[in-house]
Amino acid sequence: MFKYLKPLLLGIWLAMFAAPAAAIEVGDMAPDFELPGSDGKVHRLADYRGKQAVVLAWFPKAYTSGCTIECKSLAENGHLIREFDVAYFMASVDPLADNEGFAAETKADFPLLSDEDKSAAKAYGVLGMLGVAKRHTIYIGEDGRVLKIDASVRPETSAEDMAATLAELGVRRRDQAGALP
Repeated sequence: MFKYLKPLLLGIWLAMFAAPAAAIEVGDMAPDFELPGSDGKVHRLADYRGKQAVVLAWFPKAYTSGCTIECKSLAENGHLIREFDVAYFMASVDPLADNEGFAAETKADFPLLSDEDKSAAKAYGVLGMLGVAKRHTIYIGEDGRVLKIDASVRPETSAEDMAATLAELGVRRRDQAGALP
C-alpha cells in the first residue's frame, strides 16, 4: 500500500504547482470583457480598442496583505502610470461590493473590476486552482493585442514597475496623445 503512496503524493503535488497552459499569449487578441467597476461603471475592453492601451492588474483577494500593498502602490504612485495614454484597472473574482469597499479603504483612484462569474479570469488564464485570480498583469495594446503578461508582479513596486513596462513597450505618453480626459 505504501509503495503507491509516494507516486500518488508526487502526482498531487505536481498537479497543484504545474502551470496550466496559458489561455492567452503575447500577440493574441485580448479576450473582450464586460465587468462592473468600483466606480459604478461597466468597463468593456471593446470601448478602448483603437483609442488607448489597457492594463489589467489581476489580484487574488480584496483586503489581503499583498493585494492591499499592490492597490496602495497603484493609488499612491498612479501619477507615474497616468503619464501614459492608458486605461488601467485592478481586477479580481471578488464580489463587486467587496471591491467597492476595498477601493475606498485603499483610496484607489482607478476602477477595481469584479469578475464574479470568473469568465474573464478563465479567458485570460489567470484563474488559480483555489478559485481566485493569480497576481498577473496583462498589458494590452491600443489594437487589442496582448503586449505582455507579467506573472512576476511585485506588490510593493507595482506602480513603478507598470510605468517602466509601459515605457519599455513604447506605449504613447499622454503629452504625445493630445488632450485626453
